[in-house]
Amino acid sequence: MSGPSWLYRMYESRLQRQLKGTRMPRHVAVMLDGNRRWAKEIGRSATYGHARGAEKITDFLGWCSESGIELVTLWLLSTDNVKRAKEELEPLLEIIATTVENLASVHEWEMSIVGNLDMLPGDYAGRLRHAVSTQSTLMNSSPESAQAHGSPKPEEGGSSKLHVNIAVMYGGRQEITDAVQAYLHEQAEAGKTLEQVAQDFSLEDIGNHLYTRGQPDPDLVIRTSGEQRMSGFMLWQSVHTELYFCETYWPAFRRVDFLRALRDFTLRDRRKGA
Repeated sequence: MSGPSWLYRMYESRLQRQLKGTRMPRHVAVMLDGNRRWAKEIGRSATYGHARGAEKITDFLGWCSESGIELVTLWLLSTDNVKRAKEELEPLLEIIATTVENLASVHEWEMSIVGNLDMLPGDYAGRLRHAVSTQSTLMNSSPESAQAHGSPKPEEGGSSKLHVNIAVMYGGRQEITDAVQAYLHEQAEAGKTLEQVAQDFSLEDIGNHLYTRGQPDPDLVIRTSGEQRMSGFMLWQSVHTELYFCETYWPAFRRVDFLRALRDFTLRDRRKGA
């Protein structure tokens, strides 16, 4: 057994012991950042970095299941990402679609798409919806009708499986805009006047129309790659969320990095504004 490998396993075991019996986050959201920079540092293409990052997802979901996490949100594509050059964007979209199809075929977790899929080019939106709806049917749950904005798991009850939100064409401002528009359309169909809508409008009306409606807000957001900003991720839902910034690029993210994030979370005093 090599020295570094032995030390790594010792440290991992120590972290696991420290976490035993502690309060785990219910919902962990992850900004999978650093694929391109990781690839550049080893002299490979951005597409290679995205592919290796996609392969890391299965490992990560396994770690979450082992740790008792109930809900995971993975931000794979932002509304800003589609501004990238065509030669990078098209392979990235193919990697995302293939990854979701592969994850949906495993049946170890339940999946939803959160984001405005109507903004996706080509047939990628159809592939993503089909993968998730097919998984839902095969798992003998009631398949949601195809929606552009996802089909979140109810906050209480349901399956004990890990639930995974795949955030594609997701932007925090876009989500709030879509939520307000959905609410206004709903009220218009109910025959409400603009004055009535304005008078009755509340925070709950936005929350009830988000992509993640019915789900608990994230307890912990992890961003890899060393960047220390939210970039619009879960703007509405993260008001009381704990943030953890990790220096490691996503393709190189290890189980010990995840355990460190969990340990950091357990040591925080979550006052939630009180």
